[in-house]
Amino acid sequence: MKTKTQQFRVLILTLIITGSIFAQVPQKMSYQAVIRNSSNALVTSTLAGMKISILQGSPTGSVAYSETQSTTTNANGLVSLQIGAGAVISGTFAAINWAIGPYFIKTETDPAGGNAYSILGTSELTSVPYALFSSNATTGPAGPIHFIGELFGGGIVVSVYKISGIEHGLIASLTDLSSGIPWATPSYTSLSVAGGATNPVDGLANSNAIVADLGAGNTYAAGLCRASTAGGFNDWYLPAAFELQDCMNAASIITNILGNSNGMYLANPVGNNGLINCYWSSTEAYSNGAWYQATSVLYLGAWFTNKTRTHRVRAVRRF
Repeated sequence: MKTKTQQFRVLILTLIITGSIFAQVPQKMSYQAVIRNSSNALVTSTLAGMKISILQGSPTGSVAYSETQSTTTNANGLVSLQIGAGAVISGTFAAINWAIGPYFIKTETDPAGGNAYSILGTSELTSVPYALFSSNATTGPAGPIHFIGELFGGGIVVSVYKISGIEHGLIASLTDLSSGIPWATPSYTSLSVAGGATNPVDGLANSNAIVADLGAGNTYAAGLCRASTAGGFNDWYLPAAFELQDCMNAASIITNILGNSNGMYLANPVGNNGLINCYWSSTEAYSNGAWYQATSVLYLGAWFTNKTRTHRVRAVRRF
């Protein structure tokens, strides 16, 4: 039996666009590779755990997208999988701007089926599949690919915009992650997040700063979002103040599509100061307070309050 300590080689055979022809381009690429050990013998009929990363600019460039998959080599040592169909680590495959390459594919493989990767390989994408290139390199007057209210990327699209002709957007989770959870633990109310979590538009940066300061966990708003794997994605975060506003702007659409039980909660507030049916943002207002959004027509708008209050939480992710 082969061990994890052995050295292996990966030979990339093909990288092609696949999928049936639909109105929208399939955001996947077929990948095939032959795995050999240090003696050049094929690693056959073996469960393999793989991590695939798309690197931009160079073989050691920044990671534009990364995922993991489990697959099995066949009798010829061949593995076949679709990049874009795995468990996402970071990024969004559909949002890769193939026009600003070069891009490289880095593969890391554990022939024991886990994540103790002992096989490393990087290869340049010398030819980007045209269908993928054209799907996100649109310029000029061409219309949008996605739309508000679309069920996409593990959630529902709440905003769509373009930067340099490339379409991006914000996705909200299909349900609230909590109907009442504090922004931070009671012992933290007199402290500001180390490094700051005051960004009004970048909830991911805020959420990462909060989790780094408070520690991973699902007992507070940002930690709960960063721990979520809803829809098979693990890049959810607590929206910043203006990202939460995007969700609120689409609240009626979300509620119409997902229904009252899973929509953005719009009932009249009840209780102390009418602050029960509200959503936390990740934007810190001051040392013991953070911004939130009231959802009732009686109290609609952005406010800030003590971090120990319990509000609703809706996670978001970008594409």
